[in-house]
Amino acid sequence: MDILLTVIQSFRSRGIGIQANRGLRLSRSPERKWGLVNKYTNSVQGGLLSLRNNGPFIGWAQALILLALTSVSLAVPAWGQTQGERRLQRPSLYLGTAWYPEQWPESRWEADLTLMQNAGIRFVRLGEFSWSTLEPEEGQFAFGWLDRAIEQAAHHGIDTVLGTPTAAPPAWLTQKYPETLRVRDDGRRDEHGNRQQFNWANETYRRLARQIVEKLAERYGRNPHVIGWQIDNEFQNISYDSDTRAQFQRWLEARYRTLTDLNERWTTAYWSQTYSDWAQIPIPTQHENPGLFISWMRFVSDTWRSYQKNQADVIRTFSDNQFITTNLMGWFDGFDHYTVTQDLDLAAWDDYPEQGHLDPVRNGAAHDLTRGFLRRNFWVMKMQAGSGSFDKINSALDKGESRAMVWQAVGHGADAIGFWQWRSALNGQEQYAGTLVGSDGKPNTVYSEVAQIGREFVAARAALADTAVRSQVAIIQSYDSRWAIDWQRHNEKFSPIQQILSYYGPLQRFAHSVDILSPTVPLDGYKLVIAPGLNIMPAEIAEHLRDYVKSGGHLVLGQRSGMKDSDSQLLSNRQPGPVSDLLGAQVEQYFAIRDRPPGIHGLWGTGDSKLWAEALQVMNAPEVEVLMRYEKSNGWLDGQPAVVTREVGKGRITYVGAWLDAETMASAVRWMISTSSVIPQLTAVPDGIDVSVRSGEHKEIYILVNFADHPETVKLPADMYNILEKVSVKSVVLKQYDVCVLEGKSEN
Repeated sequence: MDILLTVIQSFRSRGIGIQANRGLRLSRSPERKWGLVNKYTNSVQGGLLSLRNNGPFIGWAQALILLALTSVSLAVPAWGQTQGERRLQRPSLYLGTAWYPEQWPESRWEADLTLMQNAGIRFVRLGEFSWSTLEPEEGQFAFGWLDRAIEQAAHHGIDTVLGTPTAAPPAWLTQKYPETLRVRDDGRRDEHGNRQQFNWANETYRRLARQIVEKLAERYGRNPHVIGWQIDNEFQNISYDSDTRAQFQRWLEARYRTLTDLNERWTTAYWSQTYSDWAQIPIPTQHENPGLFISWMRFVSDTWRSYQKNQADVIRTFSDNQFITTNLMGWFDGFDHYTVTQDLDLAAWDDYPEQGHLDPVRNGAAHDLTRGFLRRNFWVMKMQAGSGSFDKINSALDKGESRAMVWQAVGHGADAIGFWQWRSALNGQEQYAGTLVGSDGKPNTVYSEVAQIGREFVAARAALADTAVRSQVAIIQSYDSRWAIDWQRHNEKFSPIQQILSYYGPLQRFAHSVDILSPTVPLDGYKLVIAPGLNIMPAEIAEHLRDYVKSGGHLVLGQRSGMKDSDSQLLSNRQPGPVSDLLGAQVEQYFAIRDRPPGIHGLWGTGDSKLWAEALQVMNAPEVEVLMRYEKSNGWLDGQPAVVTREVGKGRITYVGAWLDAETMASAVRWMISTSSVIPQLTAVPDGIDVSVRSGEHKEIYILVNFADHPETVKLPADMYNILEKVSVKSVVLKQYDVCVLEGKSEN
């Protein structure tokens, strides 16, 4: 017992306490809390040294310590946020990569991990596609290699995020259980040899997936070096098999209860679609009933949620301080992300620039969209390293572009960036994908840029700890509305995403931070809320928006808003439907614009309305103000209101019926910000400079990235501390892709 007390005292002298049944708990500063394994080792060695100095008990004392170390777990500091009773780990700023050690001989691991450590990499993702290695035969598990990979990474100060391997089922599984392979919409069953070929609704597949995840969670759920879990990989492929159809029909019966109700709400009398048996209802694959289509998408979302929960629940049985997430795909809309993420501890997404290079507006909005799923900081689980591999032309990112991408993500609320992937696979479908290290094991060109990011993360980590994006402006969007418009665009170029981005670009430029949220979340605290295309507006959402306006907020509705109910059925009153009386105006007629976009003029200047135009009619409400009118056009639009606004008590509601050109939209956003008393932190910021602000207690961190193709100068309202350069500045000069991280005092 005296020896055990000596061991405990040795740990305590180094700031490490021991709790019964919970193992070692660190009690140091936030930075020291994420001490490396060698620090733990040093503590153990210190205890051994004390014992050696005390005399003859060395042999069994060493055995006692080794036994203790194998039976306790290192409990890592808790996050500020919790999921239920769980206490979750959260570092302030984390750099990582996807590592696939099962593809390489173990003799190579040390060299790879040394290169990672030298680049400042602090976490690796393991296991996401390794089912055939982890379970080479049904019920035969081989985890030894994963044990060693996790432990060896830890010796380099690198933690692990475990990916559940269920996105790539092994051949023995799909051969023995062919029903686990998904069926495509054309009736063909997928074959083995790719990934994501499984049927996400199949009970056999779920049972086998839960089994492998349970074995992993039982083994690693309290491993101190495993900080979190990624469920599966990039949910996307669904199945159209007969069993899934039967599940969908049961889902419909639970939702609607009677076919009479379903037929009425879907208006199935149209084209003689009326159903007399639940078994008659198909899975939509073509141009079918909007009520059927939106119900199917909701079923898909619920099924992905239950698929994910099947794994998350078993992980939580064995883990109480590891986060659980999945890697989403930005603007992908194959399911409702608000539905799927509600059971997760944090949101994460995979950032692969489209068209080969970064679009800072679209990419920044995707960050803000992801942050809005759970309304807190997020992770970028995969970021492109160099070039992609699935485009027609897979151009590489420019020198400096990866660094710019990383810091834009951090500015928009990312607490971690994981580069995909570490090393080029010798074979497989993604041989040409960009990596940090080549197939020869030597660093690729982007490695040095990542190492620079690693050094910068160390410099900025303390300043960014406990900071988050706080916005005065929000965009609200719903997957229901995006599906409804996308399914019946009426103008093939009318993209719901582009509609959102047309507002987002100037909002981000002038306000510096924008939240993108579900229409169901609380809106108090936002001075300005914009719903670019809230096509589906159920009564409860309408009431929520009315309350926001009456409480003093400024609500801006874009074209096609307030057109349908929750079943994608047209409302019996004209747009914006249930809030028309609040607006004091309605849409008299909408027009898809093929060519000759109508001109518009008014308070926001002159411009045109491309793609879409809605003629507004002012009702008996003299306080309604017409801000913009159409010029001579097709006769129906001539001189009609294009934009109206109305003050309602302490608040305001505005309706924009035109798809504004970029210059007019910029003028419109300036008016919205000014009218709503939104106060940006920086003014007169040059075009091309992405400004983001993360706020903490008594501090604000400004992250500036230059996406223009020429140098720009940004003048600051007061002296700020340049964290990366370690100097106070009154202005900064940024070359293309240059980054500046500034710390200023908060007025709050």
